Amino acid sequence: MGSNDETNPKPRGIDARLARRAEKTAERLAHKADHPGLAAGKRAGLLAGVAGLGAVGTVAGLSAARAFGHRSYIEDAYRGEDFALLDADRGCVVTTPDGVPLVVREVGPITAPLTVVFAHGFCLRMGSFHFQRAALAERWGDQVRMVFYDQRGHGQSGAAPVETYTVSQLGQDLETILQVMVPRGPIVLVGHSMGGMTVLSHARQFPKHYGSRIVGAALISSAAEGLSRSPVGEILQNPALEAVRFAARYAPKLVHRTRGAARAAIRPILRAASYGDEHMSPRVVAFSEEMIHDTPIATLVEFLHALEVHDESAALPVLARIPTLIACGDHDVLTPMVHSEEMADVLPDSDLLIVGGAGHLVQLERPELINDGLVELVERATPSKLVAFARRLKDRTRG
Repeated sequence: MGSNDETNPKPRGIDARLARRAEKTAERLAHKADHPGLAAGKRAGLLAGVAGLGAVGTVAGLSAARAFGHRSYIEDAYRGEDFALLDADRGCVVTTPDGVPLVVREVGPITAPLTVVFAHGFCLRMGSFHFQRAALAERWGDQVRMVFYDQRGHGQSGAAPVETYTVSQLGQDLETILQVMVPRGPIVLVGHSMGGMTVLSHARQFPKHYGSRIVGAALISSAAEGLSRSPVGEILQNPALEAVRFAARYAPKLVHRTRGAARAAIRPILRAASYGDEHMSPRVVAFSEEMIHDTPIATLVEFLHALEVHDESAALPVLARIPTLIACGDHDVLTPMVHSEEMADVLPDSDLLIVGGAGHLVQLERPELINDGLVELVERATPSKLVAFARRLKDRTRG
C-alpha cells in the first residue's frame, strides 16, 4: 500500500522514532529467542510477543500523536515551581514484612488530631500529590498531619520480587505504613489511580479498621475493577506486553536491553491520558513525564498486568461505612468517569466530584478543586472539634 493509505497511517516525529525503536527491539528479541542456549519454555514465551512489539509501538505512537497533535501551551504559571517540596519534609523508611523498604515523608505534628495518608498511582511517586502537600499543609495547619509514601517499585522505595507487584500486596503495604506511622488516632485515606485501588484492597483485607480508626477515604481517578474496560484496554492486552512481562520474570537482563520498546509501547498511552486540557503548564507536564520515565520496566509491566486483572469490588460495602470522596476528570481515558459513577452509586455517604475537561492526573491538572474536595471530606469525617476548625478556616479564606 502507498504511504497515503488511511488504513495504514504512519506516525511522525518523536512517535515515529518510538515506533522504529520498538520494531528494532522486536528484531533483537527474535534473534535472542533463536539463541540455542535459551530454554525452550522461555524461547516460546519471548516468540509469542516478538511480532507484536513493533506493532504496539506503532499503535501507541499514533495514539500519542493524535492526543498531542493539537496541544498548545500558554504562559507557564508554574515555571518556577519547586516540585522537590516533599523531599525537604521529615522522612523515614518503613520496611515491609517481606523486606521491601518504603520511603515515607510527613508534614504536620504527630500530635495532630487527624492523619491523612496519601497513596500515589501507577508509574508515579508521592510527588504526584505536590499541590495537595503545598496547599493543604497551609490550610490545615497543626490540626492535620499528612503522610506520603512511595509504593514498592516506585520512586525512592525499593524494588521487590515481581510476583509481589499486585494490588493485594499494595493493600498489605498500606497496612504496614499505618501500623508504623499512625499507630493511634483517626485516619483519612487518599488514593489516586492505583493508590485508590490500594485503599480498596486495604478495605477488603482489613475491614475492621473502617468506621473506627479509618473515618474517611478519597478515591481519585480510580476504579474498583480492572482497566480492561477502559478504551486503552485493547492495547494493554497486546501479547507484546505479555512477552515483556514474561521476560521481566525469567530473563531480566533481556528486559533491560528491551526497555526502549516497552516504554515506546506504554509511555505514549500514559502521556496521552494524563491531561485533558490542551493548555497545560509545560513545567507540570515535564514533572509528570519524568515520574513516568523513571519507573523501572519491571514495575511498569507487572503492575500494568495487576491493574488489568484486579477486582476490589468486595471492598465497597466496607467503604460504605464512612464518608467518601469520589473524584475524576471527565476526559480520563485510563479510568473513565463511569468507574467513579458506579462506585458513588453504591456508597451512600459519598460525594462525587467530576472535574470538567480534566484527564487522569486531575490532582495535578486542577489541584484547587481536589483540595477543596479533600477539605470538605475532612469536615464530614472528623470529630466536631476539627470540623469546627476547618469551617472557620474555610470561612476565613473565602472572606
